[in-house]
Amino acid sequence: MLNQVVLVGRLTKDIEVRKTDSGKEIATVTLAVPRSFKNMNGEYDTDFIDCILWEEKANRTKEYCHKGDVVGIRGRLQSRKVETEEGNRYYQDLIAEKITFITTKDAPKKEEQ
Repeated sequence: MLNQVVLVGRLTKDIEVRKTDSGKEIATVTLAVPRSFKNMNGEYDTDFIDCILWEEKANRTKEYCHKGDVVGIRGRLQSRKVETEEGNRYYQDLIAEKITFITTKDAPKKEEQ
């Protein structure tokens, strides 16, 4: 069996790293990933996918990336259940195993020769 996901998308906000009760650092980022096909109105929809970054991945991403930057994340899906008054809700998160910084909107442009 295989649980492997690769996403490429834009960060929807700047990254905030927090600590868990056990002292581990964690960040939750949301990637805006456009679909590769048009909807019935002829427009491209976008999916917003939550990704969990732990320790070094969280800190490096916070250091180098900002809202609007394009990143690639490879990881695995993990489900979690949240009990509410209305009943149980289930969520899927992408747990990052590798993150690649693809572009940054603040990167200097190459000089034309």
